[in-house]
Amino acid sequence: MGTFFAGLALAIASPLSAHADPLPAGFVRLADVDPTIRQDIRYAGLDNFLHRKADGYDAPVCILTAQAAKALSGVQKAMAARGLTLVVFDCYRPARAVDDMGKWTREGGPPDPQWYPTVQRGDLIAKGYVGELSSHSRGSTVDLAIAGTGKKSAVHPACGAPDGGTLDFGTGFDCFDPTSETAHRPLSAEAAANRRMLLAAMRAAGFRNYAREWWHFTLVKEPFPKQRFHFPVTAD
Repeated sequence: MGTFFAGLALAIASPLSAHADPLPAGFVRLADVDPTIRQDIRYAGLDNFLHRKADGYDAPVCILTAQAAKALSGVQKAMAARGLTLVVFDCYRPARAVDDMGKWTREGGPPDPQWYPTVQRGDLIAKGYVGELSSHSRGSTVDLAIAGTGKKSAVHPACGAPDGGTLDFGTGFDCFDPTSETAHRPLSAEAAANRRMLLAAMRAAGFRNYAREWWHFTLVKEPFPKQRFHFPVTAD
C-alpha cells in the first residue's frame, strides 16, 4: 500500500515540477524580463539561411542568461526614449542547432543569392560565417537590430533576412558577405549611422560586438564563458 501511494505521488508531482522550471538555473525567457523587446526568432521558422527550422528550436522564443536579459532591457529603455525598439533575431542557441548548421554547411552547394551571394555553401565555415562552435550556446550572445515603433520600415535588404521592419543597416541579419562587417565601407550615411547607434548602445550596456557581423553581440561579463548548453528553445 505504501509503495502504491508513493508511486501515485511521484506520478502526480513529476509533470508539475517539470513544467514549473524548464530552464537551467541562470536562464530566463526575455519576455519575462522585458516584453517590450520585439522578437523575430529566425531559426524557429523558414526565413533563414537553412530554409528550414534549426534543430533544437521548438518555439520562436528568446532565451538568455538573466544577466544578458537585464542588460538588454537597459538598452531597450534607451531605445524607447528615442521612439525606437530592439528586435532580436537569435538569442540562446542550443549546441545541437550549431551542430545542425555545421552538418548542413558541409553538405555543400552553390551560392545563395539571398544569404551568401558570393560564397560556396561548403566554404561558409572556412570563411567564418558559420561556426563549428558558437558563443550563442553559452546563453549571453544575441543577434539584433533596431526598428521604429510606428509604421514599419520600407527597407528590403538585398542580402540577408527579409524585411523585419528594422531600420536600414545596409544588409539584413545573416547576410554572409563582407558588407555585413560592422565597420564596412562604403555604406549609405543612414546605414552607417544606424550601425554606430546600435554599437554604442550595446557597448554602453556591457556587450562586445563581433566585427564580422554588425548584429552580433556578447555580454563581456558572461556567467558561463566556457560552458555550452544543449537544452531546446521552448515556450512557457
